[in-house]
Amino acid sequence: MDKVDFKKQLKAFYAPKAKDFEIVTVPEMPFVMIDGAGDPNSAPAYGEAVQWAYSVSYGLKFISRDASGRDYGVMPLEGLWWADDMMRFSAERKDDWKWTMMIMQPDWIEGAQFDAAVAKAAGKLGAVPDSLRLERYDEGLSVQILHVGPYSAEAPTIARLHQAFLPENGLVENGYHHEIYLGDPRRTAPEKLKTILRQPVRRG
Repeated sequence: MDKVDFKKQLKAFYAPKAKDFEIVTVPEMPFVMIDGAGDPNSAPAYGEAVQWAYSVSYGLKFISRDASGRDYGVMPLEGLWWADDMMRFSAERKDDWKWTMMIMQPDWIEGAQFDAAVAKAAGKLGAVPDSLRLERYDEGLSVQILHVGPYSAEAPTIARLHQAFLPENGLVENGYHHEIYLGDPRRTAPEKLKTILRQPVRRG
């Protein structure tokens, strides 16, 4: 059985360079998504959301493999981040942060398979979160870069993106700050963590 590697198939969107910002057009893709709010370092809802996202995603992988013979590697965790007052977000007032945690899924995954994976996960995790869903996300025109290092050191790169690169290239923000976590913080030293930083944009 061949195993699909979506990170290779979608290399333009999951393997940017760390040297320079890149402008890309991200295609519409389906995701397992779950919403929440609060400091990701301390809010119980955040840990629960991540657990649900992974549990359902691995459930879908095994359902796809066993039912149709289509196997694939589970994609990395991603997050959309914002605050009602974006000054509070940029100032790292983490208790005011809102987020959507999500994991990309193959196009062939259907609602019935998602429901089955959710039911299986509920047997281990309990009550299903209201916001848990399978939803297509059309990010479109975006700017991205690879950040290598701890999450706490992202701020200068994000500031350079918004204060220099976007205005110099006639671009303005057009959606939520997006991060894609290529490393596992439980197993990787902070200075070696790899995170894709992405900002959807439009022409100004």
